[in-house]
Amino acid sequence: MRRFLILQLRPEADASDAEYKAFLEKSGLDASRAHRIRLEREALPRGLEPADYAGVIVGGGPGCVSDAPGEKTAEHARIEAAVMSLMPRITQRDLPFLGCCYGIGILGRHLNAAVGKGLYAEPVSVADCTLTEAGRSDPLLAGLPSRFDAFVGHKEALEELPPGCAHLVAAPGCPFQMVRHGRNVYATQFHPEADADVFEERIRIYRHHGYFPPDTASDLIEMCRAADVHAPELILRNFVERYG
Repeated sequence: MRRFLILQLRPEADASDAEYKAFLEKSGLDASRAHRIRLEREALPRGLEPADYAGVIVGGGPGCVSDAPGEKTAEHARIEAAVMSLMPRITQRDLPFLGCCYGIGILGRHLNAAVGKGLYAEPVSVADCTLTEAGRSDPLLAGLPSRFDAFVGHKEALEELPPGCAHLVAAPGCPFQMVRHGRNVYATQFHPEADADVFEERIRIYRHHGYFPPDTASDLIEMCRAADVHAPELILRNFVERYG
């Protein structure tokens, strides 16, 4: 059986390891079937071909594709270029792809859609997500209720539906929570790998990284503990079962 390629870009080792663990646990994927690459510390292997994998999963991170070139750190620019280098082959060949949070910005930028910080950024919170008509019949959303909660926290977002994309999931504060390009290329604005424990840990790690005022961390952790966020992980499981 072919492996899945998991691309990560979180510079904090504890956050990266926790995200990777969540991807495996929520998807049901065994580590032996995952090729993990931490792009913040290593380049894509020369000659890497996304078609050689069962699917590609991209995690979240601090970079923003909407930042002007002069505002990007060298690390963020290098990571963005690495992921973007795969997107023409992925979309042209309609290869299985699931971009989580950062990945929706990558897909939007690749498809020349507007991605920005002015309209739909969301604080660290729970989004009230709703399946669209297209979402109700999409195989990756099989088993999810028509409404579900999901953890979000992002500085930029899609400001329009990219060309060639179906709109699958919406929410009041950020309309484009999940989209699909072609038949097999998906991206979410929310974090499908995050349950309350995962997001609580992430809040502790990112307390001083500008995503929220540090003195609100305790309140955000209480928000996580009170939330019932389980449905989004089915997307990861469905992705692995469908393409694995």
